[in-house]
Amino acid sequence: GYVFIIPLFLGSTVSWTFSWPIITTALIGLSVFVTYFFRDPERTISEEKNTVLSPADGKVIEIEKEEDPFLNKPFIRISIFLSIFNVHVNRAPIAGRIEKTRYNPGKFLAAFNHKASLVNEQTAILFQNGGTQVLVKQIAGLIARRIVCWAHEGDAYSLGQRFGLIRFGSRVDVF
Repeated sequence: GYVFIIPLFLGSTVSWTFSWPIITTALIGLSVFVTYFFRDPERTISEEKNTVLSPADGKVIEIEKEEDPFLNKPFIRISIFLSIFNVHVNRAPIAGRIEKTRYNPGKFLAAFNHKASLVNEQTAILFQNGGTQVLVKQIAGLIARRIVCWAHEGDAYSLGQRFGLIRFGSRVDVF
């Protein structure tokens, strides 16, 4: 988030220097909010066997059984909406290797819209551990428009390890 935070703080410093109190106040407020948005608190990760961790903070807005075109088999999809007040860092739902990744450019519908899962810009990451597969889709929203994914095919991840983030509002689907 430094690419957003630093210019805002510099802008507030410049506006303060020129005695522009309204602009200074607005930029400081925006700086504080953006700093808050990009927070990345540590999590206590369960040590229990067969644990599946939610890859995102937020509100579960939908649970549906469907066939995903990436996997070509039926799965339960759990959709998690991340408002601008949620932590947007995404974490590995299981320990294992990244079997596949796929980026799809797309639209930018509101992330809480069901169609967002189908048509919005997204990155799909398939985690594999033995016979267990968990697919995570990072889906950009109306404001987000910036998916950051550090996972690459073949990478090994531990449970709860950070693999990406979505900037400014989004949705994560878990299959």
